[in-house]
Amino acid sequence: MSGHSKWATTKHKKAAIDAKRGKLFARLVKNIEVAARTGGGDPAGNPTLFDAIQKAKKNSVPSSNIDNAVKRGSGELAGGADYETIMYEGYAPGGVAMLVECLTDNKNRAASDVRVAFTRNGGNLADPGSVAYLFNRRGVVVVPKADGVDEDDVLAAVLDAGAEEVTDQGETFEILSEATDVVDVRTALVDAGLDYDSAESQFVPSMEVTVDADGATKVMRLVDALEDLDDVQNVFSNVDIPDEVLAELDAQD
Repeated sequence: MSGHSKWATTKHKKAAIDAKRGKLFARLVKNIEVAARTGGGDPAGNPTLFDAIQKAKKNSVPSSNIDNAVKRGSGELAGGADYETIMYEGYAPGGVAMLVECLTDNKNRAASDVRVAFTRNGGNLADPGSVAYLFNRRGVVVVPKADGVDEDDVLAAVLDAGAEEVTDQGETFEILSEATDVVDVRTALVDAGLDYDSAESQFVPSMEVTVDADGATKVMRLVDALEDLDDVQNVFSNVDIPDEVLAELDAQD
């Protein structure tokens, strides 16, 4: 995931200061609301809610927004929507596989919007199951680089908690584990005094498609179009953007 993760990190930094911040806030708040509805409004007894709240805090979502989302999800406040998770599968230009995870209260709208985004950006939707087999559900914990903390320190902290791999992603370390071990990994980091940016289960590709600058631009254009949709929560792909291609794209900006 090297190139893709580094690109995602770069996009995340930009997202905090541009117009997409509102979209990010809405996505994170929706995650909190759904987690509270599914597992209850107490973060201490609902690890999914705990991690959703932590991720929102890391991204500077106001506390009032977080609290209200928890209350809507748990039924303390009226106005919560009945969201449904839907996964769409497709291909970006160049044969890059994509999974699009939606949380929506209107399946017809979500399906139409996702289809239009693929069509207008040179991609195409695929039949259910034709792309999903290329991905595995994994636990992914992102640790920001701090002074004096290296890869060995992170690995030592999480190895006994189920971590399978620690990789250097430039400005962060990425820890992969079984999806069921993500809470143990996150807890081990905290116990070791190490901060983390996010801890969640994601779809990680089992094989990647390497692209050049033109291919990367086309894939990013489709991802941006999908992420602009209100119903889309996450976009996963098996694109690999080499460091030299990332540098080339940065030079063009």
